Amino acid sequence: MVMKTFRLSAVVLVLIGVCLVSTPLCLGSRMFPGGEIEIGEGFLRFAEAPDYRNGYDCAVSTNREKASSCDPSLVHIAMTLDSEYLRGSIAAVHSVLKHASCPENVFFHFIAAEFDPVSPRVLQRLVRSTFPSLSFKVYIFREDMVINLISSSIRQALENPLNYARNYLGDMLDPCVNRVIYLDSDVIVVDDIRKLWNTTLTGSRVIGAPEYCHANFTKYFTDRFWSDPVLSRVFSTRRPCYFNTGVMVMDLVRWREGNYKRKIENWMELQRKRRIYDLGSLPPFLLVFAGNVEAIDHRWNQHGLGGDNVRGSCRSLHPGPVSLLHWSGKGKPWVRLDARTPCRLDSLWKPYDLFKPQYHENDNVAAANDQQPLGLSSLSLSSFSSSSFSSLIGYSRVLL
Repeated sequence: MVMKTFRLSAVVLVLIGVCLVSTPLCLGSRMFPGGEIEIGEGFLRFAEAPDYRNGYDCAVSTNREKASSCDPSLVHIAMTLDSEYLRGSIAAVHSVLKHASCPENVFFHFIAAEFDPVSPRVLQRLVRSTFPSLSFKVYIFREDMVINLISSSIRQALENPLNYARNYLGDMLDPCVNRVIYLDSDVIVVDDIRKLWNTTLTGSRVIGAPEYCHANFTKYFTDRFWSDPVLSRVFSTRRPCYFNTGVMVMDLVRWREGNYKRKIENWMELQRKRRIYDLGSLPPFLLVFAGNVEAIDHRWNQHGLGGDNVRGSCRSLHPGPVSLLHWSGKGKPWVRLDARTPCRLDSLWKPYDLFKPQYHENDNVAAANDQQPLGLSSLSLSSFSSSSFSSLIGYSRVLL
């Protein structure tokens, strides 16, 4: 892979389509150099990422001037984009591009909330200024589509309507997009994303994800669910296993044909009446798909690094190789790093962080110190891949 870095020296005007869910209208906006967007009296500032370029063996796009989401050479990734998790989303994109064999062939579909404190237009401009050559679209998610279906959860963050945007990808993305990888905003990819993209969904399976069949599946639903012979019978013809919806390969053709959006909504409506689970957007996916998921290697979702959903805690890696780290759970690495209370594995996230905090002049020393990974300064993320897993797990066992 050939990589080069360039700087913007003048104001550049760029028109980017912000594709609305309800209409075909696309809105234009201006991009400013330097990765700085003014928000009220403050600024969101991100450093410009290196310009990652394709190697010689990559498929050539059918339109080199402007990437189209219908280009068959593309790898499609969908992520949410909001002000609260923006720092995580930017780091996730950076990690994908850094490790991709063909970064120019990756197309991002960002889903932004209609009423986010930072408008979708501003988020769009910030992504463009941080990744000037990235191929992407920003879609506005209308929260009223799902707000009346959401029930209370064990943690308020799980009730965010944007958590349910993955249910509507089949409707929001262009009809020509037949497959997509869905990623949460709190992940880091340390392997070539095309390996995950090439997952074969056998038979009639609609989604693929790492499964965990030794997990206690019953805890994801209430006693009311399991004591009801009609409801619990949903799993009678399949062996359900837990899977995390933060990393999924989705066949959107089968999704649309099977109207799986509506099947998930049916369970959410029942939850509002009967209280059959306590978590947020995960249980409806389990009810519809558990037991009929294409099992993907666990290396593609080393999840739980954010700790449990109530207290938060430091977790170690699961046994096995690593291609994707996932800070699912309450604790997020950027929050813990800023508070100077990081977990050991948070240092694996930090090299992908492009956020530029605003320091006073006398904070230069502290800023320089913050550039050193906490406790893992000798671990090179550029060599952190499946081939070097034995070295990685050695670090984690010593430090944790």
